[in-house]
Amino acid sequence: MNPFLFAWRNLWREWRAGELRVLALALVVAVGAVSAVGFFTDRVRGAMDRQSGELLAADRVVERNRPIEPGWAQQAEALGIATAPVVSFRTVVVAGGEMQLTEAKAVGAGYPLRGHLEVAESRFAAPRTVDAGPAAGRVWVDGRLADQLGLTVGDTLQLGSAGFMVDAVLIYEPDRGGDLFSIAPRLMMNLADLESTGLLGTGALAEYRLLLAGPPAALEMYRRWIVPRLDPGARLVGRESRPQLNSALERGERFLGLAALVSVLLAGVAAAVAAHRHAARHFDAVAVMRCIGARQRTLTAGYLLQLLYLGLIAALVGSAVGFAAQGVLAGIVGELYALELPAPTPAPLLHAALVGLVALGGFAMPPLLALAGVPPLRVLRREIGGGGAGAVAVYGSAGFALLLLMAWEARDAALTAWVFAGTLATLAVLWLAAAALVGVLGALRRGTGVSWRYGLLNIPRRAAASRVQVVAFGLGIMILLLLSLVRLDLLEAWRTGLPEDAPNQFLINVQPDQVEPLRRFFAGRGGVTPTFHPMVRGRLTAINGEPVSADDYEEPRAKRLVRREFNLSWAERPAPDNRIVAGQWWGRDTGTEAWSVEQGLAETLGIALGDRLTFGVAEQAVEGEVTSLRAVEWDSFHVNFFVVAPPGMLEGKPASYITSFYLPPERRPVMAEMLHRFPNVTVIDVDALMERVRTIMDRVTLAVEFVFGFTLLAGVVVLVAAAQATQDERRREAALLRTLGAGRRQVRRALTAEFVALGLLAGVLAALSATTLGYLLAERFFGLDYAANPWVFAAGLAAGGVGVGLVGLWGSRSVLSVPPLKTLREA
Repeated sequence: MNPFLFAWRNLWREWRAGELRVLALALVVAVGAVSAVGFFTDRVRGAMDRQSGELLAADRVVERNRPIEPGWAQQAEALGIATAPVVSFRTVVVAGGEMQLTEAKAVGAGYPLRGHLEVAESRFAAPRTVDAGPAAGRVWVDGRLADQLGLTVGDTLQLGSAGFMVDAVLIYEPDRGGDLFSIAPRLMMNLADLESTGLLGTGALAEYRLLLAGPPAALEMYRRWIVPRLDPGARLVGRESRPQLNSALERGERFLGLAALVSVLLAGVAAAVAAHRHAARHFDAVAVMRCIGARQRTLTAGYLLQLLYLGLIAALVGSAVGFAAQGVLAGIVGELYALELPAPTPAPLLHAALVGLVALGGFAMPPLLALAGVPPLRVLRREIGGGGAGAVAVYGSAGFALLLLMAWEARDAALTAWVFAGTLATLAVLWLAAAALVGVLGALRRGTGVSWRYGLLNIPRRAAASRVQVVAFGLGIMILLLLSLVRLDLLEAWRTGLPEDAPNQFLINVQPDQVEPLRRFFAGRGGVTPTFHPMVRGRLTAINGEPVSADDYEEPRAKRLVRREFNLSWAERPAPDNRIVAGQWWGRDTGTEAWSVEQGLAETLGIALGDRLTFGVAEQAVEGEVTSLRAVEWDSFHVNFFVVAPPGMLEGKPASYITSFYLPPERRPVMAEMLHRFPNVTVIDVDALMERVRTIMDRVTLAVEFVFGFTLLAGVVVLVAAAQATQDERRREAALLRTLGAGRRQVRRALTAEFVALGLLAGVLAALSATTLGYLLAERFFGLDYAANPWVFAAGLAAGGVGVGLVGLWGSRSVLSVPPLKTLREA
């Protein structure tokens, strides 16, 4: 007997039995989920690779938070390298009495060195390609800024102290692709006009960039020359360096991959249940074939090949489903990446197919291996079964497959270990809770009708299968509840946790001689009394006399903190939303050489009480002792600082001022008037920023919910598989009941009672789990006061009772369709 031919013929013969269809559907769901995520992330990475030469608008870039030294550009030009200066900063644009926070970019001659610019004559006109930035006195605005301020080509706008004419609508700029979640609309101007705006005074936040393009050998010579001359606030980056986009994409890919893995887990459970029934149904057939001379190795190979054929076909169908689903996923969150996504490539197909086959082998193959142990004697003694893999081998292989898939998707040993342990713990808790609920249900059948009593009795009688059904579908419902209703509860708790008058306006870049005029300005208009806080830029250079370097730390956040400048301030007393957790605040006898450090910063950088910190401020060293550590409520939206000094310690250093206050919506015109009088002051509208953040959160959450839709489908498949696992038993019981006089309606009621009860148990378990996880997320991770939402329980019961009831009846429809006489004869 040829095992390849046997497997192919037997596959189509057994397709009508049902369990192979469930097994195939489970694999389609698993491969569909993985391939959808794979296709989407592959498209984003393809866009990044395709635009790698344009992400920087150059071959190399020197970045600095202070003006670039003139000699740096001169050295590059001496080596035959083309250069172009760029300055980026945030400011407020005023037009027609309206104002809008804007990400402005001032570009010099030669920009861009790589790639091209595209502009249009109006918002939706056909774009044209240009090879240089705007002319002096002109600006380009992107479509968002044009819409929000009602600007058209030829209009004028105010930028700081200078006015400009809108010359074109900015469609595309090559080095924008690295800015993942762009908060504000864009504006491009000529670098020669920057000084006339007066926007980059003392304390102004800006990024200075020197773009470089030239032969690789010259660039390498320049790299060796410039690296020793870079201060801690500067760096030389290349095309591969946009870490913000790479990091965000990798995290998103891992998270969505793990979300898809939940679908794979449930699909694996369904595959295991279906394969177990499939193997049990073939014990008699294998025993007969063994009696007529079939070799055990041939039979085992035939059934495993049948499983392989089924897996390959289902993987192809699942890949097609994933291909269609990735289009929806790209539509949901693709616009957040500011990249034009290319067409999908076939690369994710292999990954998704391998994931499906690993899941199939780990979850479905062990039950089929039991066929290898079926002896010929079973023809005479039906009680003899297969001697194959036991429960330990089955669950062990499933656990190993799950661990392998998690390691593959996460690509992080620590993350894999935590997720795997958390998955096992969650499943154990859910299993115990399901077992308790199933046990309690037996006592509730009293006082019900005959059909309902029989249906409810079946649940504890088939306790193992019932627990699997409750856990599987409860897990799917729990995830959807957590991502929908509980998510809304967390957002509402966050919103209500903010006071009504929480600051929604920030003023930065306020110069010392503008503090009193601004106070008088707001005092004359009533209702707003801002408090101005001094801010001095300084870099941490030494701790206890030892120089500080980013190479001294392994944590990425610590490296970033050491590289950047801190915003330092001074104050006589701690802010109301600051709490001293160690040490003491300074008094009159403390002196001026002291620091108060935020607790989280101290933990990240290894700073303790009594340490002496040295900051470089305006080319001068300022040293003091850490006398206190503070816990800061950053979500209060008040002005706060990581490091604070006593009065006198930083006075005389170059400083600007910052303030925050609440401004009612009806008084927003005051800000436009303020900007006309103080054009260099930057206004940050927190309401607008938070609205953009909420939009991003909603889109990302919607994408995750879409991926978890596969989880719901996998939960449905598990339910159908579990229903079919006991279908033969149900059919025989139904045949006996109908032979004894029960009607089809009574049997249908009994099935309805059983599946609705299972669904209600799953709904209760899902609601309790979602509420518990929501509480832990709120209290432990977000510091929010979380109140349980009763609608979570209503939604869980409705989804469980109605959904599980309908799916269970659909999966058991053959119980009522097969005549009783045929069932009794087969038995």
